[in-house]
Amino acid sequence: QVQLVESGGGLVQAGGSLRLSCAASGLTFSNYGMGWFRQAPGKEREFVAVIRWSGGRTNYADSVNGRFTISRDNAMNKVYLQMNSLKPEDTAIYYCAAAYFGGSSRTDPQQYAYWGQGTQVTVSS
Repeated sequence: QVQLVESGGGLVQAGGSLRLSCAASGLTFSNYGMGWFRQAPGKEREFVAVIRWSGGRTNYADSVNGRFTISRDNAMNKVYLQMNSLKPEDTAIYYCAAAYFGGSSRTDPQQYAYWGQGTQVTVSS
């Protein structure tokens, strides 16, 4: 079955960096657009970043644009989220998700068929 497993979360001070990874199995990874979403306590899940199934084209939420970078390695079946200049408001559980032949316009969680279990990111002030 399809599995998405996130890793790389943790506790970091404001201004610091983290790199999240998501390892995919059970699907033809190169056929899937990959997104990162996050959910803070008491808030709805929100879009963070997406990379097109074919790679290259990306899209970011305004709140992270210029600080976060999404990338993928189709040979390794992995997608990454490099997070720099972290702020306390970035604190959330971060999820990766897969959308079949998803493009960079896929920012709605309902457009994604598969989800990981999430990894906690906590940014202290």
